[in-house]
Amino acid sequence: MSLEFKVKTQLKSGARTGLLKLKSSDGQKTYEIPTPQFMPVGTQASVKTLSSSDLTRLNAQLILGNTYHLYLRPGHRLIEDLGGLSEFMSWEGPTLTDSGGFQVFSLAGLNQVTDEGVHFKSHLDGSAHFFTPELSMEIQRSLGSQIVMAFDQCPPYPCSESIVQKALERTSRWAAQGLEVPLKPHQARFGIIQGGMSKHWREQSLKQITALPFDGFAIGGLSIGEPPGLMHEVTRWLAPQMPANRPRYLMGVGRPQDLVEAVRAGVDLFDCVMPTRNARNGTLFTSKGRINIKNAKFARDESALDPHCDCETCVNYSRAYLRHLFISGEYLAARLNTVHNLAYYLNLMQQIRRAIEENRFDEWVKNFYTQGHHSGETQKAWPHDEGSSGMLP
Repeated sequence: MSLEFKVKTQLKSGARTGLLKLKSSDGQKTYEIPTPQFMPVGTQASVKTLSSSDLTRLNAQLILGNTYHLYLRPGHRLIEDLGGLSEFMSWEGPTLTDSGGFQVFSLAGLNQVTDEGVHFKSHLDGSAHFFTPELSMEIQRSLGSQIVMAFDQCPPYPCSESIVQKALERTSRWAAQGLEVPLKPHQARFGIIQGGMSKHWREQSLKQITALPFDGFAIGGLSIGEPPGLMHEVTRWLAPQMPANRPRYLMGVGRPQDLVEAVRAGVDLFDCVMPTRNARNGTLFTSKGRINIKNAKFARDESALDPHCDCETCVNYSRAYLRHLFISGEYLAARLNTVHNLAYYLNLMQQIRRAIEENRFDEWVKNFYTQGHHSGETQKAWPHDEGSSGMLP
């Protein structure tokens, strides 16, 4: 089997730790990934501003690449000829590839969705292309990622019930079609649950997707503009109903507090561009909440960015220096900021795993909010989140 997953610790609240095992492309190596786990986003075979060696030093376990972007540039066949995605980017760990379905949503002005697939124009040169669920699988097979995502359609928020239903039907049909395409022996495949913010349609999607022989399951279609409380409500309603013996992946959701709430619901895997994108914009995550390094008050601040962090940035450089680099437009600013933000996220996951295994997760969560990791927002009640606008029936 290309994927093994074992739940190690399960709390009454739903939070759990596990061990995810994946195979290298030659089948000679097994990657053991503790969960819950955060995946840095390397859309174009690169986590922006960092080398693969940087990622290894940060103890990153699993990197995400994107089918749409790698198909357009440099091309999946080229990457396959050069040994696959991990070899191409000189990354010694496993990779997960998004199917390109989210780009259907995010680049809506450049495409036309049909029942057969998606006609789109390249955002690079305007050339015409047609993505089908089968082609998405073929591209990901060539990329050689350890985890392959099914091709899906993400409905926008807000939208009509008929649009949600149509996207759900296509997602289920495309999932089944994609399963007909054989992958390489080391590759596992995840299905994606859609359904908007409706319990009814989420339940329909859950039944249809989990009835198919996927190795894991993902929650798609969140963090697309809905209120955070509604996102939490969908997650905590849906995640516990997903198969307990398969990894659960919440796609594209990334504020620290969102990760904490999703772990409480029983989610195992996460990805988001938030830590890397925010780093390049000068917003940094610390044990006392977010800070904007551009702020003038840091001009003479000789203290470390975060005294509780042992990353390269915090051990070696002051807030004053980091501010100087950013204000001066130095490339080093983006790298050092990204190193720290990813260190924060990966360390957050490590803390969560330890707290769950030591049966003190509830206490840890209270501490998390008290200490300001939530960036100044008030802790939401659990399980009745006051920030929710209410899932539709």
